[in-house]
Amino acid sequence: MPDGRNDIERAELLRQLRIDRDGVGARRSRKLLVLVAAVVLAALGGGLWFVLVGRAAPAVRTVVARAAGDVPGAGSVLDASGFVTARRQATVSAKITGKVTEVLIEEGMRVEAGAVLARLDDTEARAQLALARAQLAAATSQLAEIQARLAQAERDAARQQELFRRQLVSAQSMEAAGAERDTLRARLAAAREQVNVAEESVRVASVQLDNTVIRAPFAGMVVAKAAQPGEIISPISAGGGFTRTGIGTIVDMDSLEIQVDVNEAFINRVRPGQPVEATLNAYPDWKIPANVIAIIPTADRSKATVKVRIAIERGDGRIVPDMGVRVAFLDPAPARAGATQGVLVPADALRANGAAGVVFVVAEDGTVQRRSVTLGATTGGGREVLSGLRAGERVVLSPPAALDDGDRVTVDDAGASRP
Repeated sequence: MPDGRNDIERAELLRQLRIDRDGVGARRSRKLLVLVAAVVLAALGGGLWFVLVGRAAPAVRTVVARAAGDVPGAGSVLDASGFVTARRQATVSAKITGKVTEVLIEEGMRVEAGAVLARLDDTEARAQLALARAQLAAATSQLAEIQARLAQAERDAARQQELFRRQLVSAQSMEAAGAERDTLRARLAAAREQVNVAEESVRVASVQLDNTVIRAPFAGMVVAKAAQPGEIISPISAGGGFTRTGIGTIVDMDSLEIQVDVNEAFINRVRPGQPVEATLNAYPDWKIPANVIAIIPTADRSKATVKVRIAIERGDGRIVPDMGVRVAFLDPAPARAGATQGVLVPADALRANGAAGVVFVVAEDGTVQRRSVTLGATTGGGREVLSGLRAGERVVLSPPAALDDGDRVTVDDAGASRP
């Protein structure tokens, strides 16, 4: 019996330890099926994303090709860089040294000629004016007294002369009356001079009081505020860190002009009155008409350049002093008859293709056409296209590297520009 029971127990243990190969295979098949399904779904999702998103029409900026003859600057003979400068600019100060009590300006404020910019402490000046006026009043009163006494002396001298003619008084009495009259006449002249001096003192004191008020010398824009109430201001530098030499700086915006340095090797291309097209660095799409005022008759030895002054024909609030500017000196001569007339596009609208170039033209249906074009001269910031493109067609600016013929694009109207 014990042997039989042991055999049964060993058989049960062997049965429990036996591996179920059919169950393991089924589980492996299920895992493989799930993995294959996940891969298929991921591939389908990626393909769908590529179709819906990856092939979405890219947003591009465009520019309209224009006939070269219609584009200012297409006849540029020389390009240069410079800055906007003001011919009329002043740092306004006071004529006297004093403490600032009030400042009435701020940066960006426009002021008229004679407008009050600041005031200094006028206590002493007012006291001097009051003293001068009192002295004038005293001199005027003394003058009136002398005038009254002189009138009486004139009558006494006339009576003494009449009595002497009748031999009723002595010659000494007549001469004494005449001497009194002449003395008063001299004193009257001195009193009148004293009144004149007192009047001049009043005027000087009034000027000193007026000097405590700082006014704008001309109409313009305040570009700097240099003093605050409580500070000491002086027309000359006192050498201390707490003494200001000016209240603020005013610029006459009507006196703005452009100054550029032209290489002396090309100065022969510039002459007074020559038309110029200016472009501010801050507004690259804005072309400003201008003309040459003068060529400064001296050269900079260190830079081998000659300074040229250029007038801005139409003022604008966007033009401010010290702005960077690029200028194109134009050829005023009319185009020669029969000369080749192409279209002008910005240089970044072209893609290199050997000696020629390629542009992408936006069609009406929103697709782009790849065009090979023949290139001409470089003018300003653009490039002349001699063939392959017509005026009025819209081309893509800075075309993406992946852009190809027939691709659909979305035109970014906010970025659209013209050459």
